[in-house]
Amino acid sequence: MTDYLKQILKARVYDVAIETPLDPAPRLSKRLDAQVFFKREDLQPLFSFKLRGACNKLAGMPHKDLQAGVVCASAGNHAQGVALAARDLGIPAHIVMPLATPRIKVEAVKSLGGQVTQQGENYDAACAAALSFAEERGLAFIHPFDDPAVIAGQGTIGLEIFRQVNGPLHSIFVPIGGGGLIAGIAACIKALAPEVAIIGVEAEDSASMSAALAAGHPVALDDVGIFADGVAVRRVGDETFRLCREYVDEIVLVDTDEICAAIKDIFEDSRAIVEPAGALAVAGLKKKLGAGGHPEGAVVAINCGANLNFDRLRHIAERAALGEQREALFAVEIPEQKGSFKRFCAALGERNITEFNYRYHDVSSASLFVGIELQEGDAEREAILQAVDAAGYRVLDITANELAKLHVRYMIGGPASGLSDERLYRFEFPERRGALLKFLEAVGERWNISLFHYRNHGSDYGRVLAGVQVPQADNEIFDEHLAQLGYRHYDESANPAYRMFLGSNT
Repeated sequence: MTDYLKQILKARVYDVAIETPLDPAPRLSKRLDAQVFFKREDLQPLFSFKLRGACNKLAGMPHKDLQAGVVCASAGNHAQGVALAARDLGIPAHIVMPLATPRIKVEAVKSLGGQVTQQGENYDAACAAALSFAEERGLAFIHPFDDPAVIAGQGTIGLEIFRQVNGPLHSIFVPIGGGGLIAGIAACIKALAPEVAIIGVEAEDSASMSAALAAGHPVALDDVGIFADGVAVRRVGDETFRLCREYVDEIVLVDTDEICAAIKDIFEDSRAIVEPAGALAVAGLKKKLGAGGHPEGAVVAINCGANLNFDRLRHIAERAALGEQREALFAVEIPEQKGSFKRFCAALGERNITEFNYRYHDVSSASLFVGIELQEGDAEREAILQAVDAAGYRVLDITANELAKLHVRYMIGGPASGLSDERLYRFEFPERRGALLKFLEAVGERWNISLFHYRNHGSDYGRVLAGVQVPQADNEIFDEHLAQLGYRHYDESANPAYRMFLGSNT
């Protein structure tokens, strides 16, 4: 720890990076009854903390190792940090980016002088290509997180927080991807003030550090979520794991809806819009403090980045209300008779309706997809559920149903007549030119596609809901075909939202 503190104190980051402000969050502080502050790494020249580690790494390397240039693999923030630090030193930067990287990020790296090659379907493939390139050319590879110099560069954030807090410091909430950011901050703060709690925050579907701590060593996740792409790391670093096991007090897991709600909270307190990974710490802070307790002293959340595609805001806004428990979603079956629609609305009381989809089912019943604004969170949601059930309606709470939130709410069309052997899947595939056509070609023509819904959320991945007619005799062959596709997928054939709104009525 002492060695890392020395490295952090000597770190050369301010040739390019800036000391970012520690801003109070009055609205969130009042709601949580705590002194909440945002560490504004989203205000760095490249809108991300990654610049610190890249700059410190390159600044500390012997000149002879840099003359021919450096290599890194990244889909965004690390790539920009290396490109800018290399430009400042007047050396070439070779950046390998996945094929799915959005054009806006590729152009950002090129504008900084980075020589971009796009290769591989994901970060792991791009990283393998970058390592091969570095070995072939005899160039230095700049790791995004598992390097002591990179860790020390990120640790300068801890020094700044320690100086900036006026009064006692209770805890610091830090996002975790590969672990470089939290490892650096933890090593710094625990050396200076060991009583301060260092709390990591991971996305539930990318919890690689939690998995490593549980196993006692770094492990590779089978797959990772794509929403908070800035922390979507399958395996944490060996050195970052060692430091986190030693100095991190706790890890909090948050879901997509909670991250979206945190993005909204940051906007309302600072008028800044951060990327999903940038809001991770605030989401964890809200979850931890919302569970009880009133900390004595400042509570800091690291807003680590703001490299967000504008198109993603639509999806974030849709999910924010769910994440802050301000909206509930219900699927309701009502009798198809005069006055039943009105009686159902009466059962809801004088509440604001956020969404109402109605579809005639058959002569006996109709299906409703209903969104309702909540004032009192989960308690009110449960009360509505009980009131509707007591009124004699079949009701299903689908607030946490991912299929319903991503697809069903946009395609209420009623069950298909005379359809047999339909299996339903959600797919995620790299988003780039021709990606949808490639997906359809990969599915092939052996089986009939009976349902299809595609949404682009402005992210690196497209989301598809597909119904495929697969005769029972073909089930094993179809499963083998899915495995060979290589796309992340989920079997939703038994999902109640599908059964109620879209499934076959045969």
